[in-house]
Amino acid sequence: MSIPTSTTEPTAPTLTARDFMATKLVSLSPDEDALAAIRKLLHYRISGAPVVDSEGNFLGIFSEKTSMRFLLDAAYSQLPSNRVGAFMNTDIARLITADTDWLSCAQIFLSTPYRRLPVLEGTKLIGQVSRRDLLNAAMQMIDKRDKRSGKFVMYFSALMEQNDAPVD
Repeated sequence: MSIPTSTTEPTAPTLTARDFMATKLVSLSPDEDALAAIRKLLHYRISGAPVVDSEGNFLGIFSEKTSMRFLLDAAYSQLPSNRVGAFMNTDIARLITADTDWLSCAQIFLSTPYRRLPVLEGTKLIGQVSRRDLLNAAMQMIDKRDKRSGKFVMYFSALMEQNDAPVD
């Protein structure tokens, strides 16, 4: 009597932030001049940048929204400039690790107004995931075809290749 062998292939590994996070980031210092920081955001065509201390510890985000807050405060108070640290958003309720899976990142983006998620290892900033990074990762998964059938199935609960689908 022979023992039946499984013909199912192992499931694809879960896509995590490590797989699609940006690691070459434009970052700011809390002591940086806010006007210089706004110019940097405009120059690099980014909507925000993480603020880190001299040891790479994540402190907050300086964004287009916080830039507008700075400009309005400067206009009303006649302040020519100020430090990034006084205007950065430190109320970041959602920080992720490199092991945070794709679906969790998507859920965070859907349930919060955040446009980017800092990726931390302890307190150190190691990367950042933007909404666009997440969309690009999804499209790469979708574009990756099953080798046998060339088909791809997308479920609302997960993205998986045809051979990993729970039903045919």
